[in-house]
Amino acid sequence: MKTLIIYAHPNHRDSRVNRALLDAARELPGVTVHPLYHRYPDGFIDAAHEQALLTEHQLIVLQHPLYWFSCPSLLKEWLDSVLTRGWAYGRGGEALAGKYLVQAISAGGTDDSYRTGGQNGFTVAELLRPFEMTAHLCGLHYLAPFVTHGSRVIDPQALTEQARAYRDHLLALCADPAAHRLDSRETCQ
Repeated sequence: MKTLIIYAHPNHRDSRVNRALLDAARELPGVTVHPLYHRYPDGFIDAAHEQALLTEHQLIVLQHPLYWFSCPSLLKEWLDSVLTRGWAYGRGGEALAGKYLVQAISAGGTDDSYRTGGQNGFTVAELLRPFEMTAHLCGLHYLAPFVTHGSRVIDPQALTEQARAYRDHLLALCADPAAHRLDSRETCQ
């Protein structure tokens, strides 16, 4: 399955977690890594180009750090510019229908900080609800996210294992994406 990783990290050089994850993903056949901050340093998104990329791929991965409990600003701009009415949703907007969307999130906090009663007060799943709703609106199947917690403190061995797990997760998604759908589940963890 052709996979497009929309990568949005404004400080890529400083993110050893995301660099390791991308390196692992690049090993896989059929994967296109598309770094938004490299492609659009001025912030102006070429929507037609982005729509063409999306059309060519069946699995879409939004890989980004959790910034202020959401995504970096350029990814939000990308969503606003690319997922347009009449193309991605609304009357005639069926270009993405039936494709799959998954997020690969890096979070500075530990997994126990992302829960009800934890430091951040919400689960990662709750924080990602707007993305899940966006997928639903566009006819995409929303898949359980791949989350790397403790990105600021993860030790080298754990990072190597997490990168391998990401690679394996992408392989599993390509083999049977429906097994990871959240459409019929209440929440993801």
